[in-house]
Amino acid sequence: MRFTNTAKLAALALGLAATMASAGCAAADPGRAEEKPTIVLVHGAFAESASWNAVIDRLDQQGLRTIAAGNPLRSVDGDADAVRGVVSSIDGPVVLVGHSYGGQVISQIHDPKIKGLVYVAAFAPEEGETIGELSGKFPGSTLGETLSEVPLPDGSTDLYIAQGKYHGQFAADLPADRAQLDAVTQRPLNDRALNGTSGAPNWKNLPSWFVFPEADLNIPVAAHRFMAERAGARDTVEISGASHALPASQPQAVAEIILTAADSVS
Repeated sequence: MRFTNTAKLAALALGLAATMASAGCAAADPGRAEEKPTIVLVHGAFAESASWNAVIDRLDQQGLRTIAAGNPLRSVDGDADAVRGVVSSIDGPVVLVGHSYGGQVISQIHDPKIKGLVYVAAFAPEEGETIGELSGKFPGSTLGETLSEVPLPDGSTDLYIAQGKYHGQFAADLPADRAQLDAVTQRPLNDRALNGTSGAPNWKNLPSWFVFPEADLNIPVAAHRFMAERAGARDTVEISGASHALPASQPQAVAEIILTAADSVS
């Protein structure tokens, strides 16, 4: 009799465990359907990954996983390959966020895991366009007057914003000491990236969100408006008086539109 009772208890326990496991699986399925996307942040020219730090802090507080990808700034295709590798390593949905030239890079990446694109003071080129053409399409950019050239042994040229002009050109709404640090740590844009043409852009296939500064001296505000309208942006936020350095100078506004995008695709 002891054996029989033990067997019954064991069967009962196994049955209860199976029921709980089944219920757990059923409960997990809706959670998987509502999985939050990983946010991949792609910096642009004359900045680097740490330029996203204040945005990352705000996204972390909302429970979003973030990755600030290193953008080589060497060529459109090569830079897209670098970010494509990051996306390929991620399990689950992704929202790509690009600042400045980073917008051209994220536009080139076609992966079914990508559910949305966020353009932060960023280029969103059409196929065959370059960022140089887009920035010159409308009046207002003074970037060319501030650039310093460094010839490289391979025949290409690296472009920096001259340190003494960085604050006024790139980050006028940041404190002078912070702008000076950013000027020293800026990553240069190679002229091959500057003149690289875009392939078929993924903003034609995915929902997009745009946030840009009214006082941008790198990309004229008229160009931002044109690109957002052309892409059929779900939401467009224009920040009065803000500079091109939006991730550093306006992190709350940038984080809010990323959160909107993440909620929309979850």
